[in-house]
Amino acid sequence: MDLKTQLYKRLDRYARVDTQSDDKSATFPSTAKQLTLSRMLAAELKAIGARRVRLDKHGYVTAEIPATVKGKKPVIGLLAHVDTAPDAPGKGVKPQVHRNWKGGDIVINRKLGIVLNTRNCPVLAKCKGDDIVTASGDTLLGADDKAGLAIIMTAAEHLLKRPEIPHGTLKIGFTPDEEVGQGVKYFDVKGFGADYAYTFDGDIAGSIEEETFNADSVEIRITGKSVHPGSAKNAMANAARIAADIVSSWPESLLPETTEGHQGFIMFTDIVGETEKASVSGIAREHDLKKLKAMEKRLEAIVAAKRRKYPLAKIELTFKESYRNMKQVIRKHPRVMEALKAAVRAAGLEPRIKPVRGGTDGARLSFMGLPTPNVFTGGYNYHGRYEWVSLDGMNKSAQVLINLARNWAQ
Repeated sequence: MDLKTQLYKRLDRYARVDTQSDDKSATFPSTAKQLTLSRMLAAELKAIGARRVRLDKHGYVTAEIPATVKGKKPVIGLLAHVDTAPDAPGKGVKPQVHRNWKGGDIVINRKLGIVLNTRNCPVLAKCKGDDIVTASGDTLLGADDKAGLAIIMTAAEHLLKRPEIPHGTLKIGFTPDEEVGQGVKYFDVKGFGADYAYTFDGDIAGSIEEETFNADSVEIRITGKSVHPGSAKNAMANAARIAADIVSSWPESLLPETTEGHQGFIMFTDIVGETEKASVSGIAREHDLKKLKAMEKRLEAIVAAKRRKYPLAKIELTFKESYRNMKQVIRKHPRVMEALKAAVRAAGLEPRIKPVRGGTDGARLSFMGLPTPNVFTGGYNYHGRYEWVSLDGMNKSAQVLINLARNWAQ
């Protein structure tokens, strides 16, 4: 069975397991159902011959592929996450393959009007002739990051069956709760034992990433004053209306839907309100830390103006650090990216280094002492019903992983 066939079989099997994480949960993992897939992966790692397979109390799956070369070589970690995003339904995923896509419409769900094409997803044009996998339109696909799981598992089995391929010790790590920003909260970097690592959690073929956003969470709490509307003049402070006023005052040029590349934004994700109390939750993102702080000061100024406008209300604004740009760590270890670029070229692709407009487990791992850039998995449109992944892109990613193993053995 060739790599591409194995990759699809694994992706199909993993995608059908509901592993959505929950950003409102106080537990870790945030949902117990993630452990179903973690247990499957641990059993599969044992079946293919991996060593030191472990599923710990936090839901982390770790394993080892022994070296096939002698001498001291850097130990390389390979990571992906088991959870899928809570942004779209994740139960009952039914993957479907659109073979040898020639261009034109990919009908994901005719009844729901969910059609994928180069008009609504221009990067799809790079995958002409590929086998494209989508879900059925009722759910997300979950290729973020079950494509990464399939790539690591398939490449691991390939290496274990072929001891003639030279490589040092490889460590495998599968994490829960990446999508809710908690993926490596309890990850034992020292116990994992890798010198450097790579997350397989990127997008279209050839893309590699050494930098992420600097990220903070945003919370605005408003305490209003409720009185009878008939006597409300100069006496009422409507918390719901004040929340709407704050959100509408944020510049449209600093929203995710109006920015790209290195441009930052603040996104208001949840608004809950009534007359007496309201809350606004959101995220602040910028690749440049100084610019992030400047954006936050801009929001503070807006909130200060609303306090003056609504003196009967109490308005509180807080920011909480989520993660920081991993580039400041990775650039101190140039060999990590050099090995990755060489591996991509050896797979017949030209590496395209771009910023992550989001975060990966690698961001926090890098600051925990394990420099961890991100590798493409071949997909796009993550977290929604239009999500897709190219099996050919996944195949290239598996080749990159095998090339990385070779490169670090030299």
